[in-house]
Amino acid sequence: MIWCLLLAFPAAMLAAAIHDLATMEIPNWLVAGLCLVFFPYAAAVGSSWEPVAFHAASGFVVLILTFGCFTAGWMGGGDAKLIAAVALWLGLGPQFLSFLVWMSIFGGILTLGLLLARRCFAPTTGLRPLDRLLGRETGIPYGVAIGAAGLAEFPRLLAAMPL
Repeated sequence: MIWCLLLAFPAAMLAAAIHDLATMEIPNWLVAGLCLVFFPYAAAVGSSWEPVAFHAASGFVVLILTFGCFTAGWMGGGDAKLIAAVALWLGLGPQFLSFLVWMSIFGGILTLGLLLARRCFAPTTGLRPLDRLLGRETGIPYGVAIGAAGLAEFPRLLAAMPL
């Protein structure tokens, strides 16, 4: 049971990355599901209410901060919500900071790769998702970087899991 709940985290990271790459959107149901699964997972591993409350507060604080970034036009709404959901799972500690570093690295690689591809290729492949990504007016599907960073942190989440 615990493993099924825990595997929701990498499954959601992968699904968010793929969905954002294909559509430039991260569905609300995906983020909400990731958040909701955290609570039965925490109960299944025997967490007391204090760490659960800390993780919930972490997610809320990050949601406030990322919502500010969204309203300033610096990131998409789905990205903001997904980062907050990751904060719910990781808490605001060294693991979340490591997630942010990975997200920045993967986001930089993704951005540079797309900018290079946009200079080298015209959006005339006939494949709608690829042509959309190659269009210069299209943003960066940062959910890919968020998902990759979440997957990079998943082994540490496993290591922290009480057995």
